[in-house]
Amino acid sequence: MKNSLYNYGHLGFGSVPRGPGLRYIFIPSSIRDYLMLRSALLGVPVPEGQDKGDRPEAYFGPQAPAGKFKLLHPNFIHYLKERFLNSSHIHIDAKSIYMPSTGALMLLTALHTCDQVSAYGFITKNYQDFSDHYFDREKMPLKFYLNHDLYLEAMLWEDLHKAGIIQLYQR
Repeated sequence: MKNSLYNYGHLGFGSVPRGPGLRYIFIPSSIRDYLMLRSALLGVPVPEGQDKGDRPEAYFGPQAPAGKFKLLHPNFIHYLKERFLNSSHIHIDAKSIYMPSTGALMLLTALHTCDQVSAYGFITKNYQDFSDHYFDREKMPLKFYLNHDLYLEAMLWEDLHKAGIIQLYQR
């Protein structure tokens, strides 16, 4: 969330979406995520770490009820990683930082919780024809980071689409 606010502010992403029916899903990857969630639930500033002093209400609104927040269990994330996105392409030195992309975790979570799943804006075989993000104003090449295996994710989305498990909208 904070990364997106920092990196996409110049494109107009200046605040976290809010609304009565909106829910926030935390994907814990470090203690930082738990500290932010704890502070959001308690309505207090973040007590320590990189975000020390941050006030979660600045992101989620004042007095956001606990029911607005969801947390993916670390064992569920491990299951998704091992069962669906177990990358053999990640260099051995990067194994400790490998994690499926946020989009992949959300799409797989949707598949486990929803009766019907449709997706748009996920990597496909013809990714070179499109910009990195669907909201880019100018075409930007897709960035491949060491900690994600986007090729594996693209193959998974195609397989799930062909099997009729998801509807993957493609151009």
